[in-house]
Amino acid sequence: MMAKDELWTVRDVSAYLRVPQETLYRWRKVKYGPSAARVGRHLRYEPEAVRAWVREQAAA
Repeated sequence: MMAKDELWTVRDVSAYLRVPQETLYRWRKVKYGPSAARVGRHLRYEPEAVRAWVREQAAA
C-alpha cells in the first residue's frame, strides 16, 4: 500500500481506473483525464486529483 501523500505513477492510476496505461497517455495527448505533472521523464498524479476527476465523471 502506498503512503497517503505519495504521488501515483501511470501504473498506479491505470490500476485504480482499470484502464490500460496507454489509455492514460492517449487521454493526456487529447487533454482528457485526470491532471498529471511531469517529473523529469515521468508522469505523476495527485491521488486526490484522480479521485476528484472520477467524481466529476460520475456526476456528468
